[in-house]
Amino acid sequence: MSLTRLSSQHCFGGLQQRFSHHSSTLNCQMQFSIYLPPQTYSGKVPALFWLSGLTCTDENFSTKAGAQRYAAELGLALIIPDTSPRGSEVAVAADGAWDLGLGAGFYLNATEQPWASHYQMASYISQELVTLIAEHFPVSNKRGISGHSMGGHGALTLALQSPDLFHSVSAFSPICAPSQCPWGDKAFRNYLGEDTSAWQQYDASVLLAKAKAPWPLLVDIGDADPFLANQLKPELLQAAAKQHDSGLTLRLQPGYDHSYYFIASFIGEHLAFHAKQLAQ
Repeated sequence: MSLTRLSSQHCFGGLQQRFSHHSSTLNCQMQFSIYLPPQTYSGKVPALFWLSGLTCTDENFSTKAGAQRYAAELGLALIIPDTSPRGSEVAVAADGAWDLGLGAGFYLNATEQPWASHYQMASYISQELVTLIAEHFPVSNKRGISGHSMGGHGALTLALQSPDLFHSVSAFSPICAPSQCPWGDKAFRNYLGEDTSAWQQYDASVLLAKAKAPWPLLVDIGDADPFLANQLKPELLQAAAKQHDSGLTLRLQPGYDHSYYFIASFIGEHLAFHAKQLAQ
């Protein structure tokens, strides 16, 4: 699979780069960002996949989170995909809504038209992109996954669906029970149809209630997040984790909201958490 390099900048001794490629899974051209720490000049390093939230692209995290400094110190590659398929041929929300369609792929495999032709983000991340990164970059088979909001939902569900593929998981402000909140209800009803049983495979609280997580989970949410009660519902994730004694550390951070200022404040702790897990 060929890649086209769009940009490359030196950053904390490593390289911050951006690439495009044709995705056979999504049937469109896709872009992703990647940070390669200085340790990649001499060998392979673990990789952390970061999934961004609603309305974001592959560039939000790389430009706002300040993660490269910590990744360079820890020797972690950062893989940052886009949040949805894009292009003139890709379906969009008929009313131009920001929480469905472009920038709102929800990291699932859509089964309903017009979405199913392109919105296969679960397979894209866990199959096509993982393979592409392994083929083209000096990363090891030690992989972590993290994300924010919709991307926090994606990180939790993809990790719980594929515990042998991802070896560490964390999230910022995740949509913890999307089948029980307005954002998730809208997305799942459009992408997956009216049969709510099909929604369960993409609900982290449901998945965690079924089986014990094989690795610890770190989740940070700001207690001043305006979406906390209505959309995020962390209490449901916490209750699910207790059913099988999963190692969930859920921290409500006083005064923090839903923004990238929140992510930037704790991203160093999250990357250190992943580095420790991936070194085992």
